[in-house]
Amino acid sequence: MKVLVLVDGEHYPPVTRWALETARSRGLEPVAALFLGGTEKLRPGEDLELGLPLIQADGDLTAALARALDGLDRGAIEAVLDVSDEPVLGYRERMELVAVALVRGLPYVGGDFRFDPPIDGPPLSVATIAVIGTGKRTGKTAAAGEVARTALAGGMTPIVVAMGRGGPPRPQVAEAGSVTLERLLQLVRSGRHAASDYLEDAVTTGVTTIGARRAGGGLAGRPVATNAREAAELAVGLGAGVVVLEGSGASVPPVPWDAGVLLTSAALAEKNLTEYLGPYRLLLSDLVVVTMGHSPAGRRISSSENFSVLRSHVKRLRGDARLIVADLHPQPLGDVEGKDVFFTTTAPGPVADRQARSLEANHGCRVVGLSARLADRAGLARDMDGAGGYEVLLTELKAAAVDVACERAIARGADVVFVDNRPVAVDGELNLGEALRWTIGLAIERHAARRGSEQA
Repeated sequence: MKVLVLVDGEHYPPVTRWALETARSRGLEPVAALFLGGTEKLRPGEDLELGLPLIQADGDLTAALARALDGLDRGAIEAVLDVSDEPVLGYRERMELVAVALVRGLPYVGGDFRFDPPIDGPPLSVATIAVIGTGKRTGKTAAAGEVARTALAGGMTPIVVAMGRGGPPRPQVAEAGSVTLERLLQLVRSGRHAASDYLEDAVTTGVTTIGARRAGGGLAGRPVATNAREAAELAVGLGAGVVVLEGSGASVPPVPWDAGVLLTSAALAEKNLTEYLGPYRLLLSDLVVVTMGHSPAGRRISSSENFSVLRSHVKRLRGDARLIVADLHPQPLGDVEGKDVFFTTTAPGPVADRQARSLEANHGCRVVGLSARLADRAGLARDMDGAGGYEVLLTELKAAAVDVACERAIARGADVVFVDNRPVAVDGELNLGEALRWTIGLAIERHAARRGSEQA
């Protein structure tokens, strides 16, 4: 396997040459070296004399590796071999270099580790957009729904492929308009999961969706097992004009895409984008959306010093990415004006309180009960069993929405209205609609260019 070797001046040159010979004995073929810096073990003017083309990393090491890989002929390098060490390369810096290799489809190998690209196989034959996240509860489903609605309004035929931990054993199609409360209750009563993301997408978007499942998730987002590719290929077979791939937690669909949208929560955005393999997810994305963009006191997150650091990090790693701060606004999918409602959500307490106030102000209902424990079945049951009277259950279609919340509301004679969380930009370079139209257009352009190059 042909490798680009990362070396430093904190090893004596004979030791570095010995490491290269050891690599050769293990089936690796160094074809060039990138010198990352360090001078402790180098005499003034001493050359490493590695017998390889030597590339100097001037300045930002992450950018230097990107330039080195992009400057080599395609196919000349099959992996990156790291024989460097701290203090030249610390933990965070190394993970950024891993991200640079993975986003180019190259394994990154070291003394006791190997990272393989989570995304592999051929791209789909239609334009593909991925909506991924830095973790759970970042707003991926809300954003994927908005992408689908925007594409539909633009005259396209989108199909959403949602990969989730509660997805079906074989890809399951939910045709537009086919998912009703009665169908969801039937799924629960037959022992199946009725709040999988693809069902929520079908209820909220008005487009056809396909459910896939995944188990486990690697540091870079590769599931241990998933049927997402089978689901994506099914979407193409059903006539999708554009496929919207929805990630799960911090896991990414292992199918190549043409444009990416990354969701992260404001509370954890800096940590999740700068540490571990958050930089990899950032490098995969054209649009970054920071959700829950207000503090509980109502202050915009984008006005904080930490957000300035985050913006600088995004621009440094992915200078052409667009960055938007958004809030998720609850949108009832039925009329609740003048009604007493019990509201259930997965949002944390302060955010749930703000959503309740939004429902009252914008939709004319009275929130007489609230549970932010939709993802905690036992806690949700206690909250609902102890609630006073209400006419309507307003609930997100997540977690225990059907088997706990809907069943209890119906038993009390209340109506059920599902709530969609609609992302609304509160700050950024574009409003959300413009940003999503730009991202969709980017996917279509890249797909057309890819198809053109394949046919040339």
